[in-house]
Amino acid sequence: TAPHKTGKSLGSFIQTADVSHLSSLTVVDTGENVTLLCPVFQKTETFLYWYKQPLGQMVQTVASGVFNNVQLRKTFANSRFHITEAGAQYQLTITNVSKVDEATFFCLSGTAYSQRFSNGIFLAVNDRNRQKSIYVKQSPEAESVQLGQPIHLQCSLLSEDKENPVQCPGEGNVHWVRAGSGESHPGIIYIHKNKTEGQNNRTCVYHLSKTIQDLSDSGTYYCAVATCGQILFGEGTKVEIDAAALS
Repeated sequence: TAPHKTGKSLGSFIQTADVSHLSSLTVVDTGENVTLLCPVFQKTETFLYWYKQPLGQMVQTVASGVFNNVQLRKTFANSRFHITEAGAQYQLTITNVSKVDEATFFCLSGTAYSQRFSNGIFLAVNDRNRQKSIYVKQSPEAESVQLGQPIHLQCSLLSEDKENPVQCPGEGNVHWVRAGSGESHPGIIYIHKNKTEGQNNRTCVYHLSKTIQDLSDSGTYYCAVATCGQILFGEGTKVEIDAAALS
């Protein structure tokens, strides 16, 4: 039986600009199962839609219908997609996840006169079997700081192919994710700008500087780069608060 994940979040994106839309982030490996949740806030709501938008493509309708009778559209009416009702929410379950499932999933519910998006989830799929000629390298591996001090993180997009140099992604394609210890709240995607600091034929380098204000800023920070139709994650930098400063 394949591993199953229910909206498991990697962490919180660090806000570096105004946010116009928020989405949660769910990361799974190929072959796993995942369940995406759509909360229904009012009993008067009568219909529900699930949408899928792959990177750079148009929106696709996954399922639609009135409550108690939500049906998958023809393209998704197969053994891998399932819609179930669970109390005050509708669940979209995808089994045996593959790279083609990587996309933003939106849930829309409401009445004929009032509709709203109840949830937005970016489903990132890691293909462990795919040989990666392009990968993300982070530094440092760990950092111990005192409260009020800044951390300086580096994220490099590298290419192992000497004949095909890496193309550095532009603005809005580099994000930083913090996975706090013991946190259960969903990861939030902040659309922001992050400029390339340096480039040669096989490397793109990005930097993040952040002042550690309190204990909630500790955790593991990941760099996420959207490139070539996929999202690549770094190994993470573990940030800890200097114990001596807390005593």
